[in-house]
Formats: sequence, structure tokens, C-alpha cells
Amino acid sequence: MMEPLEKRLEKAMAELRTAQESVARTERELREASFAVLSSDRAVRATVGPQGELSGIEFLENKYRDMSPQELAASVLEATSAARLKMNRHVMKAMAPFTEPSSDVPELKGFELDWERIFGPEVLLDDGEEAARGGQPASAWRDALGEDGES
Repeated sequence: MMEPLEKRLEKAMAELRTAQESVARTERELREASFAVLSSDRAVRATVGPQGELSGIEFLENKYRDMSPQELAASVLEATSAARLKMNRHVMKAMAPFTEPSSDVPELKGFELDWERIFGPEVLLDDGEEAARGGQPASAWRDALGEDGES
């Protein structure tokens, strides 16, 4: 016997409210997140904020004094890019559950996320690849989550 429509609607509204609260809580937590990454030559540590913005740079153990400008620039770029990628993967993984349809209420599809609003206008996803502005980075976010996109 099928559940009455009013009961299904009540259940769906409750689940929707819970999901919206969870998304808001996750977004608040992510706004406080940061990641720091050390360059492979251990000369530079770059720290990025939740939208991948550079929030700190440290030159370690005076190694920069023996580096050419090109070497130092490469270390800074390497550490910054790795920190951004790490942050982006963290954000995508945290938000991924909200993109899935409800298991209890099949009519509730997952939320569509505005990655540009989450990450900023230039969404760095993987080794310099940028998402199309305003679009969902389908294959790249699946790669970041370790999924191949096949069902």
C-alpha cells in the first residue's frame, strides 16, 4: 500500500530542511578551512583559504637565498597550486553528499552546486585545469573524488 501523499510531502519537507541545514553548516565550516603545502624542494610553504586564495607564504630555512629567481618562483607556484588543489578536493568531497538524490524520498534530487560561488571565479580543479565558468565540473570533480563517473 502506498503512503498517503500528505505523509510523503511531510517527510520530503523534513528531509529538505535537514539537507538545507547541513549544506549551510558545511559551507560555514568550509569558510574557515585552510591548507598549507610544502614545495617539493622544501623551500616554500604556501597556505590557501577556502576559495583557493593565497593567505600565506613562508620561505623556509633561508633556502631562497641560494635559489635563482626562476627556482624560487617555481617553488612558490608549485606549493600554491598543490595547496589549491588540496583545498578544492576537500571542498568537493565535503559537498558531494548533497548532490546525491534522497534515498528515502526519491522525488528529492540532489542539490546543484554553484562551484563558482563556492570557489570563486577561477575554479582550479586539477593541475591547472579550470572549470567552465558557471558550469558544473563533471569529470574533474569526479576525478577529485576518486570516481570514474561510470554507474
